[in-house]
Amino acid sequence: MILYPAIDLKDGNAVRLLRGEMDKATVFNEDPVEQASAFVDAGCEWLHLVDLNGAFAGEPVNAAPVEEILKNCGVPAQLGGGIRDMTTIETWIDKGLARVILGTAAVENPELVHEAAAAFPGKVAVGIDARNGFVATKGWAEETNVKVTDLARSFEDAGVAAIIYTDINRDGAMQGPNIKATAQLANSVEIPVIASGGVSSISDLIALRDCGAGLNGAISGRALYDGAIDLKDALKTLKE
Repeated sequence: MILYPAIDLKDGNAVRLLRGEMDKATVFNEDPVEQASAFVDAGCEWLHLVDLNGAFAGEPVNAAPVEEILKNCGVPAQLGGGIRDMTTIETWIDKGLARVILGTAAVENPELVHEAAAAFPGKVAVGIDARNGFVATKGWAEETNVKVTDLARSFEDAGVAAIIYTDINRDGAMQGPNIKATAQLANSVEIPVIASGGVSSISDLIALRDCGAGLNGAISGRALYDGAIDLKDALKTLKE
């Protein structure tokens, strides 16, 4: 299982939110490139980047730090937040991004997912962010009546590289991931699933690793910043 250290960008800083609320942001590093480099030095194989301002604006806002991370860090990165058209997708991939994450667009414009996945094989993921089993969009600010599993299954034939599933109620709360819901999703689709939200210990990572054959990654943010998870130790454990 791949462990993706998370760098959430707000106003140019690396932050973590509590349950997706922008007014509950904690700044952990004013230099996102420095933070990314620290994760790479610890041995991570991927980076997970989120443009929080972009998610609300519907277009890239924190492009400058993302570009600097791509130039300087030397490992593949995936990015979500404000990516809602082919032009933006093409721009990011041309700049060296390994994978774009389509969240709001996957709900409001599913044709874009199919078009992008066909144009850029292996470089498009679907971000499914949910509260109580239903998908939320626009930086988690708007809730829908779309069920997580229904949305995931609708992209089975699209050729997407992964589904990134976030339980919003667990995100940043350090209360452990929603193992049951994650396992249900991982076992109900053929698309690889990456879990996000609530990972607060190495035991959480092990539980996720073992919860379903379809789960091949986990994202951790606050636990890495707070020191609850030592990245080197976690990476070693997941390889055992």
